[in-house]
Amino acid sequence: MSLNGKVALVTGSTSGIGLGIARALAAEGADILLNGFGDPGQIEALRQEIAAASGVRVGYSGADISRPDEVAGMVRQAAEELGGPDILVNNAGIQFVASIADFPAGQWDRVIAINLSGAFHAMKAAIPGMQARGWGRIINVASAHGLVASTQKAAYVAAKHGIVGLTKVAALELANSGITANAICPGWVLTPLVQKQLDDRAAREGKSLQQITHELLTEKQPMAKFSTPESIGALAVFLCSEAAATMTGAPISIDGGWVSQ
Repeated sequence: MSLNGKVALVTGSTSGIGLGIARALAAEGADILLNGFGDPGQIEALRQEIAAASGVRVGYSGADISRPDEVAGMVRQAAEELGGPDILVNNAGIQFVASIADFPAGQWDRVIAINLSGAFHAMKAAIPGMQARGWGRIINVASAHGLVASTQKAAYVAAKHGIVGLTKVAALELANSGITANAICPGWVLTPLVQKQLDDRAAREGKSLQQITHELLTEKQPMAKFSTPESIGALAVFLCSEAAATMTGAPISIDGGWVSQ
């Protein structure tokens, strides 16, 4: 397939899953607006690398996804600089772990603002342009925790369940507009952050990396194998294809069997 002429805005795309999705869409010809925090020099190098590797235009927005005005400004930037977005990937997210009784109110508000409200504000800003063009793809990165719960993750689980619900509403509202909305629900994904956690845990507990990795995965997943940012990027590319033109409102698990139990 080809996404030549399409513009993709991917939030939280300077690392991890978002970067994997941005690279995959760029490889199919989509111009990209990256978004996220990080060292400015490293982000600029990343922008140039993706542009050179795929021959597409690549921009960058440092918008804070917890701020509605900055989210709207990011969508305007995509329109002004690149002419889109035709594809909106809401991936930005954070985590905080505590029991409900001990969960700080400020952390609850922050997780909900970035993981759920930010996606709403981006969709609100991007949908009119998609409607005008008669084509669009909204891909919300949820989680296995958008379908099932774990302890100590009240805000994250609530936000990801909310993302799945928001995706379904968008699918219904946009069903005959040429726009689809779907939610990708990953289980464990091997990102640099997760790799560091594995390395640190192995050192702390005096176990092999292989043993720690197996323990981590099988706490939740029947399949003792990580998904990768590249595999999630490939799924996002498929959701943008004509083969997926009638897939909408779907929470799509890529989780090693986590939610099948």
